[in-house]
Order: sequence, then C-alpha cells, then structure tokens
Amino acid sequence: MADTSLNTGSPDAWVEEFLKHLATDRGASVHTQRNYGHALTEFAAWHAAERNGLPVWPQLQRDDFRIYLRFLGRRGLSRAGTRLRFSALRTFYKFHVRRGRLEHVPIKDLILPKLAKHLPQFLTVQQMNDLLAAPFKELELRRKAAAVEFDASDYVRDAAILEVIYSCGLRISELCGLCVEDIDWEQQLVRVRGKGKKERQVPIGGPALDAIRTYWKMLPELPGSVMPVFYGATNRLDSVAPRVIQARLKHYLATAGLDPKLTPHKLRHSYATHLLDAGADLRSVQELLGHANLATTQIYTHLTTERLKRAYDAAHPRA
Repeated sequence: MADTSLNTGSPDAWVEEFLKHLATDRGASVHTQRNYGHALTEFAAWHAAERNGLPVWPQLQRDDFRIYLRFLGRRGLSRAGTRLRFSALRTFYKFHVRRGRLEHVPIKDLILPKLAKHLPQFLTVQQMNDLLAAPFKELELRRKAAAVEFDASDYVRDAAILEVIYSCGLRISELCGLCVEDIDWEQQLVRVRGKGKKERQVPIGGPALDAIRTYWKMLPELPGSVMPVFYGATNRLDSVAPRVIQARLKHYLATAGLDPKLTPHKLRHSYATHLLDAGADLRSVQELLGHANLATTQIYTHLTTERLKRAYDAAHPRA
C-alpha cells in the first residue's frame, strides 16, 4: 500500500514539496518552476469549481484527467499549452511515485493532442555576423552623438555575450550562470551548468575568448574565480540578468536590420544549424547543446534537409 500520509495535513502539501524539489534537488529554471506551479494551481482551481473541493491527489483517477483534458479543449487552449499542463501533472505524479506515496501515475498513457511541427527560426551566417557587429555599431553612434554620458563597457560586454552564446550554443540561463573559473583558457573549453544541474563541457572559439578579455580590460578590476563572467550594469557583484540580455538584444537586432522579435534562443538555433550545415554529426550536436534526447536535436536536421531540397530544385536540370 502506498504511503499517502503527506496529504493528511494541507491538500497543497504535495504541491509545495514538489515545487521545492524542482527548485533545489532538480535545479529547474525559474521559468519551469513558474509554469509547473501555475499548471498545478490551475488544475486545482478547475477541480474546486467542478467538484466543489480541492483535489485529493492520491484519489484522482485517469477519468478525472480525461475530463480535464476535454475542458481544456473546449477552452480552445493550444496544443502546446495543453501538453505543458499535462507535463507538469505527469512530472508531479512521478515525483510522488518515487517517494512511495503512489503506486502509479494516473495520467500514464493518456492520449494528448500532437504538436504541430514548426521548424525553429535561425539566422544565416551573414546575419549572425551583422548581429555580432551591432553592439560596436551602436557604441560608435553613441560616441558621435555624445549627448549624454554612457558606459562603453556595457556595449563591449554585450558584444562578448553575443559571441559566447553563438560560440557555445548556450541557453540564456546557462550564460548568466557562467563563472570565471568555468573557462579553461588553455584548452578553450567552458563548463556549462545546464538543465537539472547537469554539467557539460563545450568548446569556445578564439573570437569569443578575445571578446571576454576585451570586456574585462574595461572593468575597474579583473573578476575573481567565483565571480560571474558578465556583470550586471547596476551591481558589479551580480551576473547580468536574462531580461537585460533580452531587452538589449532587441536593439541590436534592429541595428543589424533583423527582426527584433527574435529571442536569444534563436541564436542557439543558429549555432546548431550552422554546425550541421558544416558537417557536424547529430550526436555531437546533441552533446554540445545538452539535450537529454536525440529527438530534441533532430528538429535541426529538417532545416538542413529543407535547404538541400531547395538547392537541388534550383540547381538540378531535371529536378
């Protein structure tokens, strides 16, 4: 018999312990913690409205979740939104199964709507080069205007950030978590802390290392080994925040004549696509990106395949 004693206190105790596990043991990103917490809270609110009470998690059956799935469908929720909510519920239940409180996951084998396949957006090599040059282009414009004082090191820092994201294929959270001691200058490697506290080593190119050195030379003093590679603008002790990178990237995209709606993650897509275009094998790209499953990486092969097909249609006399 599974031990469900945790539920005898607060009906939210199961959720609270799970979210604590995400934040500490699993090292999930703030984004994941927020989404999963919202999904569980949303389900609890639906259950309270439909069943006149908060869910008693160990008593719920597959039919309860089938009804919830139909409810989400009637709301017109996107397929991705529906799958996200059930991913949170599934992970939540798996956690409590591992704790011995349940014998099985009640939503196992529940058929969910399939995601429509969308190819990830990416920049061409030339577009990427234009973007990498954009911070210095803006810096030059600021110097010529000289209307107000500004910190030139911010632009040099941003140029180094873009170089490192593209050179290493980092997630924005991974970049913000980089410390000085993570860089192996001699071997040209970077230690990256990815999802779920998993670490990996990725190569870093000479231009990215040079960009970091140039940035550090503009600081009042060189950062120590446990200090962040990229400082925030207001506090030299803290790493630059993801929202700062996202906001400044929009400006640089516009400066480079590119779509300002593109996210930092699109630079990661560009990194993977350019590697595959140049002949890198899929397994290597999987390891470099820190993907747990090869299927996640395989989406990039569609990009290169589509490009080859277009080239064939345009060039072959009997296409």
